[in-house]
Amino acid sequence: MSRRLQPEKIKRVIVRGANWVGDSVMTVPALRELRRALPGAHVTLATRAWAEGIFEGADFIDDLLINKRETRGAGMVRGEAREWRARRFDLAVLFPNAFAPALVAALARVPVRLGYATQGRGLLLTHPLRVPVWRAGRHEVYYYLNIVAELERLLDGSSSNEPGEPRISLEVSERRQDFARGLLREHGARLERPLVALCPGSTNSRAKRWPAERFAALADMLVERAGADVFLVGAGEELDVSLEVARGMRNRPAVLTGRTDLAQTAALLSVADLLVTNDTGPAHVAAAVGCPVVVIFGPTNPATTRPLSPLAEVVRRPPDCAPCMLRDCPIDHRCMTAITAEEVFGRSLAALGARGVSRDSRRKLEVAR
Repeated sequence: MSRRLQPEKIKRVIVRGANWVGDSVMTVPALRELRRALPGAHVTLATRAWAEGIFEGADFIDDLLINKRETRGAGMVRGEAREWRARRFDLAVLFPNAFAPALVAALARVPVRLGYATQGRGLLLTHPLRVPVWRAGRHEVYYYLNIVAELERLLDGSSSNEPGEPRISLEVSERRQDFARGLLREHGARLERPLVALCPGSTNSRAKRWPAERFAALADMLVERAGADVFLVGAGEELDVSLEVARGMRNRPAVLTGRTDLAQTAALLSVADLLVTNDTGPAHVAAAVGCPVVVIFGPTNPATTRPLSPLAEVVRRPPDCAPCMLRDCPIDHRCMTAITAEEVFGRSLAALGARGVSRDSRRKLEVAR
């Protein structure tokens, strides 16, 4: 760990990205800091295909190396290692804690390999890092930032390990926003009204889902009492819960769940006035593209995984058993059922008012209050 690095010898950098949508957004401040620390290096982000939707047009990386292999296990590791070796990277920065990325970097013979010494992979890293003692109580953004801070310390000894306010923002081009508006119009949305997106699913945990009937009740309140147009977003595997919400509504929403890729979803959120969601990846995407977001938390910990943005509001009524971090609730899901549609509606109205909508829409919001 004490061996110093020479910045002038680091020309090509490979960064192994995070494995989930929300985590990928939370790496953005660290990637910006990496660009600042190594301004002359070519930075490649190795990630999954869906991440193109997050990093399209990003100015803090130079290119993406997409892992499109369907194989898993040893075959995937060997294939990735061959690709990395062919590009002759000088430095590998590993964001995930898993063993496999460190093995890929070692097999690829990347001369400098930096990451946390987790899952028994310390011997595969040239510069293993200790997991910070503060990890459980601090936002995940700082966990990734700490890797780059340690790298900078190895480069010139100057990092204080306390970077300024993390910059989580992502740009969405006007072309992509025009596409999003057109798609909303095609599905009956009236763009002169407040546009509210709902994401009632979650791909990796049923326990994180606020009940579908509550989302339906909230959606009807937004339409009838706030004059909003509502559309539903999410991944294809979340379509069942989106359809359940739509069936429970008196007012027909636009169901875009599973019909857009992540880049298109990001564009939709960039033109929306609000997203109401469970603790899912789109919560982080929305905050990054400038959309206010109300996030309903239950089994997970907002102190470490909430969207790190002034545009994000957390709704939570934790019982003694929260945060449990379980994917399925073994009892009565009280952390979620304690949150009412009326409460989330009130928080949504406040977020819409802060967003700044048209004069007619503001009048409707005042009446709704």
